[in-house]
This record gives sequence, C-alpha cells and structure tokens, in this order.
Amino acid sequence: MSIAPTLQRYLTAENIQYDVIPHDPTMSSARTAEACRISGDCLAKAIVLRRDAGYLLAVLPASRHLRLSALRNQLGEDVEMAGESEIDRLFPDCAHGAVPPLGHCYALPLIVDDSIEAQPEIYMEAGDHETLLHMSHAQFAHLVASARHGRFSEKLPGSSIVWE
Repeated sequence: MSIAPTLQRYLTAENIQYDVIPHDPTMSSARTAEACRISGDCLAKAIVLRRDAGYLLAVLPASRHLRLSALRNQLGEDVEMAGESEIDRLFPDCAHGAVPPLGHCYALPLIVDDSIEAQPEIYMEAGDHETLLHMSHAQFAHLVASARHGRFSEKLPGSSIVWE
C-alpha cells in the first residue's frame, strides 16, 4: 500500500485533507468500488487520451463509460486512447494501470465529467492497485478547479470502458 510520491507531494503542496483506504488488490475501477463497498458514482477514474497537442486526462465516475464521440465534439479535436506504454511513461511512479485522476501533478491537462460534480465525496486511485484516497467534494473541486468540465460519459451496463 502506497501513494505515488508525485501525487503525495502534490496533495501536500495543495494542503488537501484525505484519508488513505487500503483494499485487496483489484485491476479495475469497478472491482475497486466493489472491494471497498463504495458507489462507483463517487470513485473517480482517469482515462489517458492522446491528442494533437499531447495528452489529456479524462476524469469520470467508475460507474460510467467514456463516450469518445461526445468528448471529440466538446474538444473540437480528435482524441483517442493512449497506449499502455505511453501511459507507463507518463506515470512513472504509479503501478501499471493505476492512474490517479489528478493530471496536474503529472503536467497533464484534465477534463472532468460533470456527473462527478454531484458526489458529496470522492474516492480515487493513489497510484497502485490496493490504495484509495478519500476526500470531500470540496477538496476534489479545489484540485480540479482549473480543469475543463463537460458531459462525455453515460451510465451503461456491461464491462466495456469506452463507447464510440
């Protein structure tokens, strides 16, 4: 159990209050929500996207699916999923696939789905597959205040993450 050093420094510098929640190792945000007995609506997940200007981190609830077409329309540019090797390079102090939804500390711009704004508290990956961070909505809102916001997800049954 550990918080990625880059993330920990960022949260300290921003004076963010949070709780650390250890859990059994999981390999998906949906499984993490199950293991921690929390709603997937308040578990923020991050999806790394590639675009002409570099990379972008899309943040949405674990209970929702990214709609690339909606995101492309909002951004006015083409975006696509980044490859695993690209993600590993962007998040060198995180376990493979355990991307925290706070791109600013990794010099990545964010776009945050509006559906997470309704949540009174937020949980997120801490950079490994067995640690969650828990914070109030106000603390999370402070961290993503300068991010773009929009509607680019939908709540759908099934196991797929991305819908074209």
